[in-house]
Amino acid sequence: MNFRLLFTVLILIALFSLFYLWTRFHRFSFIMKVAEKRKAVSWLFAAIPILVIVYAAYLEPVSTVVVLLHLLVVWLIADLTGWIVRKISGRTWIRYWQGLAAIVFTLVYMSCGWYIAHNVVRTDYHVTSAKCTENLRVVMLADAHIGANFDGEGFRKHVEEIQKTNPDLVVIAGDFVDDDSKKEDVAVACDALGKLQTRYGVYYVYGNHDKGYFSYRNFNADELAMELKKSNVTILEDESIPIGDDVILIGRQDRSVSSRADMKTLIKGMNKDKYIIVADHQPNDYEAEKDSGVDLVLSGHTHGGWLFPMNIISSYTGPDDMVYGMKTAGNTTFLVTSGISDWALPFKTGTVSEYVVVDISAKNK
Repeated sequence: MNFRLLFTVLILIALFSLFYLWTRFHRFSFIMKVAEKRKAVSWLFAAIPILVIVYAAYLEPVSTVVVLLHLLVVWLIADLTGWIVRKISGRTWIRYWQGLAAIVFTLVYMSCGWYIAHNVVRTDYHVTSAKCTENLRVVMLADAHIGANFDGEGFRKHVEEIQKTNPDLVVIAGDFVDDDSKKEDVAVACDALGKLQTRYGVYYVYGNHDKGYFSYRNFNADELAMELKKSNVTILEDESIPIGDDVILIGRQDRSVSSRADMKTLIKGMNKDKYIIVADHQPNDYEAEKDSGVDLVLSGHTHGGWLFPMNIISSYTGPDDMVYGMKTAGNTTFLVTSGISDWALPFKTGTVSEYVVVDISAKNK
């Protein structure tokens, strides 16, 4: 993907949005009243909300642009609807109801998106396998991005909810932290993981954000690893570990790591009579994972597509093999979570924030 081109297109759309909205704000009748019917002054008054938007973009550029683009689309639809109604009815409205409707709808819609992003829910899945002689409950969470939607104490509260599910093991499928995470919050979050009571422990694979892209955060990857290990969290980097008598868990290095092992190497000599779970942050290697004959692949990374209709579009055109949910290919079940938190965008309108409970039931042979 050409990110420079994408960035340029978004800037052009944002500039068009500001210009369009400026002309729309000018249509409100109260603007002319405040300006005492002086046209030049009315345009200056109409520019005030535009300046507010620009200032908000200076403070929170990503969030402001997202809200601005939603407002633009909704306003265009409202204007088109108003034009169609006027053509059919022949009526001319004195007040600019379309603009008011666009503002109110966008405010409510994005407020709901903020709530959905910050309200973590439990999502349940169920699979069966003749390879298992006992039932196993796996809780998977990904994309906590500590400091984005909640700090360390906020994460602790979510862990307390996870504990109520009585997990046999917990899998953290990457992007536990971010470049904006604070060391003290990471310590609190790791401590919360260390207090989880499970039969088989807590396991962790790195995501593309965990080791950091920038140098401004006040801890490094080694300190993160130390906090995790201090809390008895097992880090798996192209490694496997037995879970009870029937299950093997493989933890892959992130796709962004050039030295990560391929699936053939990871399963070489492995007992295929056992139920094999793979934790792989990015859902990008489905063909190889299917061909390897593993049973369950757990991933995050996509955030469920974040926003409608981006979640639908990315399902067909995005770089990932799957954006959200569960599907089976061959003998392999693939599961992608939308994440327990968010990154960059504090809104979700096309998915939810969640942790995932996977019940693996023993099936009589």
